[in-house]
Amino acid sequence: MSASLLHCPAPAKLNLFLHVTGRRPDGYHLLQSVFQLIDRSDMLDFTVRDDGIIHHVTDVPGVPEASDLIVRAATLLQTAANCHHLGADIAIRKILPMGVGLGGGSSDAATTLYALNYLWSCHLDRTQLMALGLQLGADVPFFLFGQNAFVEGVGEALLPIKTAHCWFVVIEPGISVPTAIIFSDKQLTRNTKPIRITDFPDANNYLHAGFGKNDLEVVAAKHFPEIETALNWAKQFGNAMMTGSGSCIFCPVETERQADMVLEQIPAQWTAWKAKAMEQHPLAHLTRS
Repeated sequence: MSASLLHCPAPAKLNLFLHVTGRRPDGYHLLQSVFQLIDRSDMLDFTVRDDGIIHHVTDVPGVPEASDLIVRAATLLQTAANCHHLGADIAIRKILPMGVGLGGGSSDAATTLYALNYLWSCHLDRTQLMALGLQLGADVPFFLFGQNAFVEGVGEALLPIKTAHCWFVVIEPGISVPTAIIFSDKQLTRNTKPIRITDFPDANNYLHAGFGKNDLEVVAAKHFPEIETALNWAKQFGNAMMTGSGSCIFCPVETERQADMVLEQIPAQWTAWKAKAMEQHPLAHLTRS
């Protein structure tokens, strides 16, 4: 019987703030953020094949095979670990919407690297997997880092950070935001003063500090008024903010009961859900540090 790993989570992330601090000569933007893992996840199943074929058995609407990060991650690992004789059947139950700032595609790729590195006995350590992940996208190394992080550079510089044990209400305004539209907008500010990791509120004070902002919000709201509407509604309950380049809005609350109370009042035109903050990626134990 083939070796398998089933029900492997690919958790979402939230940007607890997102500052654009500059731009490199090559056009890439310099960022600072805190990435927070939450317990809302896609789920992936992996079954090893012995013929070298990587078969994504689940079609994801809107994702052409050539740009499928799951297949690209598996193929990259095959080459890096020189295990072309091994393959995998990969299935996904897609929970996280695409193009909404939750990092779903990047997380799927990271979970693929976690699982197949284990199943194929590649023995790559966390640093090696993160280097592979960076070839797939700027957010992939974070999910392989395995814990919440203070993020700098273009997303590749990660430091561990302790965050609050809280809940989040997340609103999906029902639109997908192309990241390129946001970062190419001339109105995007790119000169927010850099902060230090110690400037971010500690876990006990985060909910009450109202810290930071998302520099991409103003531009995203200009292009997509639905984002501004959702933001304005959510701010009555706390320090609501857009995550990533949009479109999802989140509001941190202290307890699950408070999250439920907000959800009871969500306008009918939006999809919304609650999620709990996590300290570690649920698959981090599969990989050596």
